[in-house]
Amino acid sequence: MRSVRRVNAALTNLTAARFYSARHAPRSEFAADAEKLPHQEPEVSKLPNGLVIASLENYSPTSKIGVFIKAGSRYESSSNLGITHALRLAANLTTKGVSSFKITRGIEAVGGSLSVTSTRENMIYTVECMRDYVDTVMEYLINVTAAQEFRPWELSELPPKLRLDNAVASQNTQLGVLENLHAAAYRNALSNPLYCPDFMIGQHTTEQLHHFVQSNFTTGRMALVGLGVSHSVLKQVGEHYLNMRSGTGVAGAPAKFRGGGHVTDETDVTNMRGGLSYLRQFVNCVPTGEIRDQKSGPLVHAAVVAESAATGSPEALAFGVLQQVLAAGPYVKRGSNVSSKLYQAALKKNTGPFEVSAFNASYSDSGLFGIYTISQSASASDTIKAALMEVQKVVEGIVTEADVAQAKNQLRAKWLMDAETSDVLLDEIGCQALETGTFVPIVDLVQRLNSVSVTDVVNAAKMFVSGKKSMAASGNLANTPFVDEL
Repeated sequence: MRSVRRVNAALTNLTAARFYSARHAPRSEFAADAEKLPHQEPEVSKLPNGLVIASLENYSPTSKIGVFIKAGSRYESSSNLGITHALRLAANLTTKGVSSFKITRGIEAVGGSLSVTSTRENMIYTVECMRDYVDTVMEYLINVTAAQEFRPWELSELPPKLRLDNAVASQNTQLGVLENLHAAAYRNALSNPLYCPDFMIGQHTTEQLHHFVQSNFTTGRMALVGLGVSHSVLKQVGEHYLNMRSGTGVAGAPAKFRGGGHVTDETDVTNMRGGLSYLRQFVNCVPTGEIRDQKSGPLVHAAVVAESAATGSPEALAFGVLQQVLAAGPYVKRGSNVSSKLYQAALKKNTGPFEVSAFNASYSDSGLFGIYTISQSASASDTIKAALMEVQKVVEGIVTEADVAQAKNQLRAKWLMDAETSDVLLDEIGCQALETGTFVPIVDLVQRLNSVSVTDVVNAAKMFVSGKKSMAASGNLANTPFVDEL
């Protein structure tokens, strides 16, 4: 007991000493200088060649620069399905200006990094480095986005990497459900997968890769975005080095929502994720608007959605608030949103582990909204129906001003906290600049939430309830209802 007192006394003295030193430590010259730095607003401009330039001086010791391109998987066709996945892995291959070895060693030598990500709408090439080495990493960024070569002997090394990516992705049940959900929900464009189908691995030739790049990597479909870098520097890069392919490229087809129904011919099926043969690798039944992936195991993952609103529309804000009203997911790492409406409803139907949340995804010309459940196989039907009933209650007006006000506060906090990270901020600026040619600061976007009313939220719920449904499920589906039974 005496030793415990000694430890407690030592900790108290140490804490007091730290507080004392913090109060009386002299302010450094660096801190004094930092206070004099003026606040900078994002700058956005558009060059005559159509390239959008966006920047934000955040006084960070590191700079982050990204090239955003409208070249996501929605722009693939049945003949080149999975080509964006191949492009992601081909980012560090030899270009017209530098070798693969030089790209790797050159970026590592300055402590930088190069990453490539893709969504259904965009491909994003990003470099990050200390501010003093922006010129060095910019050379490599220009090469991998505007001077690709795609040498056949280097492309031959991609298939094992593609298979590895697919193998890793197949272990993520949620990813598989969301891929199947988009395949079931859309007839084209947004139904294309993020990962290369197995039957297309090794099928992308040098000519196909060049054709896709020539059609999509054009200045009218690109945005050059930087954090911690001068706007004038980015403009010079855009004017002199990223103007090799001008124009707007090939326009993509608008997304067509599929919804529930039945397969009427094989053409409908082959439009789903690249073909019937591909789907039969994963599913036992392929009705229009629904994909069921039968697996062993105790859990069932299920998602039920309807078409919602496109990004940037007033309705998209209402769906964002509705998501928070129902359940946006856990706010504590590895926790559950136990106070949410969906969780409380599902709790009455479950005795084992479960999770339930509202799903919301917006794209440039469409969107999906619905519910996502994880439950024991025996209670899958009750869990899904209980979650859908909570949305019905919102339609019936069982939602208060206080519920909506709390949801808007939660959404505001999420946006503001997300914007504190450079990755999210760069992505937000880049996607907005690429889609609209402008950028609405997060603070201004937060203010727009004030206009969302209870009526708007109820109307969003009505749009979901009355809309055609699409569904994807994975697991032991013996007790999982079909979409036409909901």
